[in-house]
Amino acid sequence: MTSPQGSAMARVGEDDRESAVRRVREAYAEERISHEEMDERLGRVLAATTHGELAAALDPLPAEDPGTTATIAAAGGRIKRRGAWQVPRILKVESAFGRVRLDLSRAVIAYPVVDIELSLGTGNASITVPRDAIVEVEGLATGWKDLRYRPRQPSRPGGPRIRISGALGYGRLRIRHAWR
Repeated sequence: MTSPQGSAMARVGEDDRESAVRRVREAYAEERISHEEMDERLGRVLAATTHGELAAALDPLPAEDPGTTATIAAAGGRIKRRGAWQVPRILKVESAFGRVRLDLSRAVIAYPVVDIELSLGTGNASITVPRDAIVEVEGLATGWKDLRYRPRQPSRPGGPRIRISGALGYGRLRIRHAWR
């Protein structure tokens, strides 16, 4: 177990820094802090090397919204989402038998990071991500077939980060970037 003193001295990661910058900008947009205070806090956030320094720069600001969690489940049949649908912060997809198709290319993605947790028994899955998305698949275990995904460089900075984790039994997961 880590002591609070030890965690305050831990080095700041890139995701922590991005989250802190977002919190300062949101506080300014909500008119909770002045423009001068935003500049000063952003300077402190970008210069912070430990979690303690980062926490001091964010001290009286409201906590970041952790987002929503939704579950899509089916015992058999298809799971399909496409078009302009709202993507939650954490999406859990559970299917015993059947095909899963998630199209995020036109979806409304309000969070900079989206976690998709798969729990699939038998059947193939296909996920289409936005063109400028960054996809991470390190937490994914496949049982029978390999993952089909070819990473691509984002065309624009600031695209969503989509982290896919979970387990697939008998089937293949295919991830591709949208053309538009």
